[in-house]
Amino acid sequence: MSLLREHDLARAFDHAARTYDVLTSLNPGHRTDLLRSARRLRLPDGGAGLHVLDLGCGTGASTRALLRAAPRARITAVDASAGMLRRALAKPWPARVRFLHLTAEEITTAGEGPFDAVFAAYLFRNVTDPDAVLGGVRTLLRPGGRISAHEYALSGRRLHRALWTAVCHGLVIPAGTLTGDRDLYRHLWHSVIAFDTAPAFADRLTRAGLTGVRVAPVAGWQTGIVHTFLARNGPGPARPVTARDRVR
Repeated sequence: MSLLREHDLARAFDHAARTYDVLTSLNPGHRTDLLRSARRLRLPDGGAGLHVLDLGCGTGASTRALLRAAPRARITAVDASAGMLRRALAKPWPARVRFLHLTAEEITTAGEGPFDAVFAAYLFRNVTDPDAVLGGVRTLLRPGGRISAHEYALSGRRLHRALWTAVCHGLVIPAGTLTGDRDLYRHLWHSVIAFDTAPAFADRLTRAGLTGVRVAPVAGWQTGIVHTFLARNGPGPARPVTARDRVR
């Protein structure tokens, strides 16, 4: 199977938007894991005075996680799918949250930013050129700004690859087929298989010029399948991931 890219992927998300929240709610820990990754940004003072980018916001679950982790921050959330954004905009938000219909590539030339932090959930394996997007993120981040990428990136162990395939073929793809979105959920399965392992993506972040790169697992059945990747744009005090990070 070939991966969906750019306009084809955006159209697939447009079609799936109406049932996306229902299907993701069936994943134990989905929202908890997003919140954990948002909190791992460690934005001070509840994000007061900070401008944060939610890159690839979808229907707003990652935006909600950011809002809980940094309730005083100003948040700009962007996504390439108009259908997903309509779902996000239908939800109640404070005035300091705004949504824009832009791709991850377009945001770098849209006159937005600079940002103090970037949160990107389930984004990088879906873009055609993750290195170019990472380069764009660096141009948007203030010096010392933080990034948290919450991503499906397998550990590299056969066990986790087999578990991911079993879950997708046993549950995810059949559920997506019922909603008429089989191609999108087959893309989900294949995009994770084809994407970087967690160590390889950490290396990609370093090659992009980000510093203090750290990798932290999520809890539950997705351990070894989903990870938080943390880094800074240039100099900044590095802090190792602690046991507290792993359980929050």
